[in-house]
Amino acid sequence: MKKDIHPEYRKVVFLDTSSDFKFLSGSTKNSDETIEWEDGNTYPLIRVEISSDTHPFYTGKQKADKVGGRVDRFKKKYNMK
Repeated sequence: MKKDIHPEYRKVVFLDTSSDFKFLSGSTKNSDETIEWEDGNTYPLIRVEISSDTHPFYTGKQKADKVGGRVDRFKKKYNMK
């Protein structure tokens, strides 16, 4: 194997910004932020928008971004029932 071509693999903390869920895992991703983990060590912090804590596949709950479909929005726009 060639030397000095592989990224550095280290432990990092991932933070789900929507639920404040944190987990420690290995990654090659870089970060300027750090956080002190439960074991007392300081690790790089990677912020993510969704994780297993908030993803509908794992939680079984759908997150409704838009209320109603096209027809419902049309009816609301023109005050129809």
